[in-house]
Amino acid sequence: MAYYGNLALRPERVEEQKVKPSQSPRHQTPPSRSPRRRHLPIGEKLIYLFTVAAVAFVAGLIIFRYAQIYQINGELQTTNKAYNLTAEQTKELQREIERLSDPGAIRKKAVELGYVPVTGESIEASKNDRSGGAIKP
Repeated sequence: MAYYGNLALRPERVEEQKVKPSQSPRHQTPPSRSPRRRHLPIGEKLIYLFTVAAVAFVAGLIIFRYAQIYQINGELQTTNKAYNLTAEQTKELQREIERLSDPGAIRKKAVELGYVPVTGESIEASKNDRSGGAIKP
């Protein structure tokens, strides 16, 4: 009996029990200190390996799909911003067209630039006229 610790607490040594003649001390098996571990068969190990590999593959596939969705979402937001900017520019240009197409504004700008209004005279052009058009009073 091995005892590692304080010798003051060491129990008295008990005399060894007498060994029966049929059992020799050589044939006795020492008591095992830990239970013997059972090893897994190779087939079971392969099943575990393929299961772990399949789970890892599916997890990677799911992460890859989420990354694609995130990327497409970013592109969609960029496209929406560009569309909104273009729509705003179109509205501004349409307002400018309406402002510049006003006949009163055109006459006012023509007078500022020195053009004179034509009154009573009209210009007619015909296909047979080779003079380039004549002014009729």
